[in-house]
Amino acid sequence: MTENRSKSGLTAASVSRAKPNNKPYKLSDRDGLYLLVEPTGGRVWRMNYRIHGKQKTMTFGRWPELLLGEARERLLEARRLLGRGIDPVDQAKLEKVAKSLAASHTFEAMAGEWLEKITADGAAPMTIKKARWLLGKLYPAIGRRPVQEISAHELLLALKKIEATKRYNAANRARTAASQVFRYAIATARAERDVASDLRGALVAPKATHRAAILLPTEAGALLRSIDDYEGNGLTRIAMRMLAHVFVRPGELRWAEWSEFDLEKQVWTIPGHKMKMRHPHRVPLSRQVIAIIGEIEHDATFSSFLFPSLRSVDRPMSDNTINAALRRMGYSKEQMTGHGFRALAATLLNEMGCWNPDAIERQLAHAESNSVRRAYTRGGYWDERVRMMQHWSDHLDKMRDGATILRPKFGHSGS
Repeated sequence: MTENRSKSGLTAASVSRAKPNNKPYKLSDRDGLYLLVEPTGGRVWRMNYRIHGKQKTMTFGRWPELLLGEARERLLEARRLLGRGIDPVDQAKLEKVAKSLAASHTFEAMAGEWLEKITADGAAPMTIKKARWLLGKLYPAIGRRPVQEISAHELLLALKKIEATKRYNAANRARTAASQVFRYAIATARAERDVASDLRGALVAPKATHRAAILLPTEAGALLRSIDDYEGNGLTRIAMRMLAHVFVRPGELRWAEWSEFDLEKQVWTIPGHKMKMRHPHRVPLSRQVIAIIGEIEHDATFSSFLFPSLRSVDRPMSDNTINAALRRMGYSKEQMTGHGFRALAATLLNEMGCWNPDAIERQLAHAESNSVRRAYTRGGYWDERVRMMQHWSDHLDKMRDGATILRPKFGHSGS
């Protein structure tokens, strides 16, 4: 291999004019950098060096993809590593592996892992479904980007696209979901920081909205009569009637399974993984609720669910079934929703003034934020809740029949 030396180093023009020979030859620049000119006409930037007693060669890249000035910068970086006793070739290999791993650790891949984790942790199916939907809104913009490389501004642009559709709540919840993905990536050593946390306050704050609900006894009576007269699917009518009496969250009723009910003891025990607060919840069953359940024409041998989907007995009814039935009955989404039965019960039970507010909150399965108070209410006011739920069912019957409502004579008790 021949070698042409230049005291002043190479120039862009001399590199461009280099002609191939029958054998490869070098055009030396300075500080050990040289251009290897191949017989095929290819030109490669290289340097020879010695480390730990071994002679080695490092290739920086091919001309013209890598120009003279850029090759000199690569040489300087390599010499700095050598000065610290680091082999630049080994370092380049490590960086290549790191980049390859980073490229595989995309935001969408991390989101998928996080969704699998919360599924294994027992998150409610609806929670997982909502999280998947929210994260899916971000995939077109950042889904294929390495999670480590995503900047706060890049995430903000993706969130702003959601916000531009006036879905302010969705944009804010998508930011929260993204933050959980970034925190998972940090915990698993695939990212170093949660850029979503930098965006607190950067999005339009959604206005607080309250789910529509009927709260007046006369209107509640009319609603109950409309449910009794509902001409749609019979199982949907039964579900609405039962929801009025037990006032659980609609999703908790949809996922109700026969195995959770002890009709002899008149109690429905909802497992923690189906509850919003992740704690098991007991619902006292009144005589009326037992009778309503008795109207269901199938048992666990047909479907494990009390209210299976019309399309498959292996799935519960759709999350929109009850609201769709209310619309069919003439109630708009501004008037009443499936969740509104909870507001109806909470309002009228509190207005009665004869039930401990803590017993009502416990029956609504609301979490107690104060840990000391939560410890003292561990008993859950069960005896009072049993009486309260029977009275509530009697109260619903009276409202449905248009009778005068009388206050119960018994008072409330503690846990």
